[in-house]
Amino acid sequence: MLIRILRDYLRPYYGQLALVIVLQLAANAAALYLPTLNARIVDDGIATGDTGLILSLGAVMLGVTVIQMAAQIAAVWFGARSAMAFGRDLRAAIFARTLDFSAREVAKFGAPSLITRTTNDVQQIQQLVMMTAFMIVAAPIMMVGGIIMAFREDPGLTWTIAVAVVILGVLIGVIVQQMMPLFATQQVRIDTINRVLREQISGLRVIRAFIAEPRETDRFAVANAELTETATKVGRRMMTLFPTVFFVMNVSTIGVTWFGAFRVAEGHMQTGQLLAFIQYLMTILMSVMMATMMLMIAPRAVVSARRIAEVLDTESSVVPPANPVRAVTAHGRVELRDVEFKYPGAEQPVLTGIDLVVRPGETTAIVGSTGAGKTTLVSLIPRLFDVTQGRVEVDGVDVRELDPDLLWSRIGLVPQKPYLFSGTVASNLRYGKPDATDDELWAALRTAQADDFVKAMPKQLDAPIAQGGTNVSGGQRQRLSIARALVKKPDIYVFDDSFSALDVVTDARLRAALDRETAEAGVLIVAQRVSTIREAETIVVLDDGRIVGEGTHDELLETCPTYAEIVASQFKAEEAAA
Repeated sequence: MLIRILRDYLRPYYGQLALVIVLQLAANAAALYLPTLNARIVDDGIATGDTGLILSLGAVMLGVTVIQMAAQIAAVWFGARSAMAFGRDLRAAIFARTLDFSAREVAKFGAPSLITRTTNDVQQIQQLVMMTAFMIVAAPIMMVGGIIMAFREDPGLTWTIAVAVVILGVLIGVIVQQMMPLFATQQVRIDTINRVLREQISGLRVIRAFIAEPRETDRFAVANAELTETATKVGRRMMTLFPTVFFVMNVSTIGVTWFGAFRVAEGHMQTGQLLAFIQYLMTILMSVMMATMMLMIAPRAVVSARRIAEVLDTESSVVPPANPVRAVTAHGRVELRDVEFKYPGAEQPVLTGIDLVVRPGETTAIVGSTGAGKTTLVSLIPRLFDVTQGRVEVDGVDVRELDPDLLWSRIGLVPQKPYLFSGTVASNLRYGKPDATDDELWAALRTAQADDFVKAMPKQLDAPIAQGGTNVSGGQRQRLSIARALVKKPDIYVFDDSFSALDVVTDARLRAALDRETAEAGVLIVAQRVSTIREAETIVVLDDGRIVGEGTHDELLETCPTYAEIVASQFKAEEAAA
C-alpha cells in the first residue's frame, strides 16, 4: 500500500526528487573527500613540516566544505517542497473521496477516524518522504562511498567495518520488529481518543444535564491511558536505538584504533590513514543510523498507508451514472415507485412497498411514529442512499440516471438537524447560490421569519456564525437553514422535520409565507406536529416502513386509525374534528 501511494502521488515530483538525489550525491561525495584531504595534511604536511602544503590543502578543504553545504541546503529545499506538495495532494485525494461517500460509507469509517486518516496518517507518510529526501537518500551513498574510501586507505582493516555493520544491523532489526505491532495499535488508540473527545464536546450539554462529568472523565482517562501506554512502549523501544548505535560505534572505534595501531607500528599504514579510516568507519555507521531512522518511521508509515488506502479504495455505494441525464423537461415532481430500502447487514428492510407522488404546486406531508422510516425515505430523493428495490424519480428521471449536480440543483433540502458553517450569516445563506444578492438574502430571511433577529445582530448579514451555528439558538438555526434553501429557489423543497424547534405562532407564520414562496414548487414535509401539515394537499402516514394511510387531514381521521391516534395524542377531540 505504501509503495503504491508513494508511486501515485509522488509521480508529479519525480523531477525534483531526481534533483535531490543528484544534490545529495554531490554533498556526500564532498563529505567523503574531506577525510582523505585531512589524512594528506597529517601525513604529507604536518609530518614533514610543509606549511605551504597544509595551507593549500586547507583551502581545498574549505572549498569542498562550501560545495557540500550548498548542495545539502539545495537538497533539503527541494526535498521539503516535494514532501509538502505530496502531503497536500494526498490530503486532497482523501477529502475528495470522502465527499463522494454516501452516508453509509461515512458511518462505516466514522468521522473521527476519517479526520485522523486525513491528518495524522498523511503526516506519517509525509514525514517518511521528507526524511528520505533529507537522510535516507544519503545513507546508501555514504555507506558505499565510505566502504570504498576505507578500502583505499587500508584493505587489511575493512573486516572491522563488516563486523560492526552486521552486529548493528541485527540489533536494530530486533528492536524494529518489536515496534511494528505497536505502531498499528497506536493509530487505533488515536482514533479512539478522537472519537471519545468528539462525542464529549458534541454532547457537552447532555453530559452536564445528567451530571455525567465524572463518568465521561473516567472514559476519557481510560482512552488517554491506553494511548499513553502504547506511546510509552514505542518510546522505550525507540530510545534503545540510539544507545545501541552509539555503543557499537564506540566499540568499533576502539577496535579499529587497537588493530590499526599494530598496522601503523608495522609500517602497513600511516597515522593520517588511520585517522581517515576511523572517520570513514564513523561515516559508515552513521549511515546505518540514518537508515535506522527510516526503519523507525517506515513501519508507522506502512500502517498509515494501509488506513489511507482503505479510504481511497472504498467506492461509494451511490455511484454516478456512466451516461448521466443533464437536462429534464418536468419541474417539481417526485415519484417513488414500489421503493424498498434495507441497510447493509439488516434482516428487515426499513422501507417496503413505498408508492408516493409529490406534484408541483402541492404540499405532500409525511407523518408517523419515531422509527417509522420518514427520514430514510426523504434521504432517498437526493441520493444520500440508493434504493435496494424500486425507483425514485425526480422530474420524470430515475435519480440514479441524473447528473448529480443537476439532481442537487433541483432540490432544496433542510435536514432534520440544521447545520451552519463557520463564517457569516450571508456566507451560510449563499451556500446554495454563491451569486445571490443582499436583497435575495433578505427576502429569504423574511419568508423564513428570520429577518427580525438578523437585523438585531450588530453586523446583520455580516454577523459571525460559529461552527455548527452554536452562537445562535436552535430555532434561529432552523430558520437560517430554511432561508438557505429558499435562497437557492429550487423546484423541489424537502423539509425533514424542519419546524420542530419553532413555536406554534412562528410555525404558522412561516408556513403561510412558504405557501406563497413555493406556490409552483413541489414541497415534501416531514413533521411531528399535525398542526404543521394538516393543510397539506396529501398526507402520507408511515408505520413500520409501510404506508398505512394517504389522503387529506379529514379523510385520514375517518379512514386511518394510526393517523387518528397521532392526532388524538396532540389535540383534544373537538380540535381534531375541527
